[in-house]
Amino acid sequence: MTAQAVRPSDGLPYASGTILPDTEAHLRKQAEAWRHIQHRRAAGAPLHNVTGLERGLPMPDVDPWLMDDEWTGALYGDRLRELGLAHLGGTPGEHDIVVTNRLTAALFAAMQVVVRPGSTVVGLSPSYSHPAVVRAVRDAGGRLADTTGLEAYERALDAHPDVSVVAVTRLAVTYEALDEADIHRAVELAHARGALVVMDDAGGARVGPAALGQPRTLRLGADLGATGLDKYGVAGPRVGLLGGRADLVARARARAYELGSECRPVLYPAVVRTLETYTDERVRELIASTRLVGAALRERLGGELVQDTPFITRLPGEAINAELARRAGPGAPPLEPIEATAALAMVLLRDHGLLTVHFAGLPPGTAALLVKFLPAGTVAALGGPEAFAAAVDDSLDRAAAVLGKGEEAVRRLILGP
Repeated sequence: MTAQAVRPSDGLPYASGTILPDTEAHLRKQAEAWRHIQHRRAAGAPLHNVTGLERGLPMPDVDPWLMDDEWTGALYGDRLRELGLAHLGGTPGEHDIVVTNRLTAALFAAMQVVVRPGSTVVGLSPSYSHPAVVRAVRDAGGRLADTTGLEAYERALDAHPDVSVVAVTRLAVTYEALDEADIHRAVELAHARGALVVMDDAGGARVGPAALGQPRTLRLGADLGATGLDKYGVAGPRVGLLGGRADLVARARARAYELGSECRPVLYPAVVRTLETYTDERVRELIASTRLVGAALRERLGGELVQDTPFITRLPGEAINAELARRAGPGAPPLEPIEATAALAMVLLRDHGLLTVHFAGLPPGTAALLVKFLPAGTVAALGGPEAFAAAVDDSLDRAAAVLGKGEEAVRRLILGP
């Protein structure tokens, strides 16, 4: 594949369509989803978090006196640094960490301090860089040349003499992973050209070591690496963990504070707890549970609609779109894949109480409906893998019925009255 230039105003890997043209529309979609959650909760109807994310605030047995930014920062900061460095594979004295209010904020702060305005940033991933990377590079004044595969990456490095940063994504939003050898080679080539390496290790920080036997983020040679502590094996809260060279982290920390995107210290006890209790085995258990659901989906819906990666199952937006059109019959208005996925996700929530990861990103990083890292207890609570598959099948029928009534009916379904 070849390097792909990303337009400065772009950031999403899919066409947006007329129903969900921008982030404002996705926020309206979220408000409609929240309305369904309110109604189901008030009615005593079941609700299941099947996003594969953990965004709660686990803080058991914390002294109420500590629930204050001034006290927690002082009393938990050192322990947090110790655990954060270990989680990312850092070396005390050489590396440091900072916690931000989200992974997006960590990537943004990182790019703010390493990208030379006007320079090129070369992206390397198994499919494409996440929109959070695209926007972070754009807002730092850089130009992103996104590449898939080591050959295209090397060509991009040769084509751009002004590369200041390489953005490596170990585990893409498509849930394909880079080989360890390719990561090492990419880092080696970047450093040979005087470029810094920033790794978007959102879920790869745990999936890489736990499922693929790869080293932890900073042991791969990244100058900075970021992950989210709501993703795959950790228990939340939804914060970003940025680690790397101590001098670069110091600058990123200062920038995060200037932007107001640092994590509030009052959350440090929860962050410490999730790092203390994390195990690689938990990641493997979540992958195994998800595979059972994926098998049930394939049995029920067929292989054209259901795809597997080594870690998750996904329903591509294009396949959902085609299936809705098929079930709706002749005369159904055309949708973009992201709109079709949004319609299916809304019906799953409204009628079955299944909150999918589609609602977790605003806008989502992919047009696909992802089924990922599902706890076995959650799958059991909703009736098992077959019940999950039946809910998806039923929701396809119901979303197709809405599509058969025209585009305005789909708009009302997704955005509300």
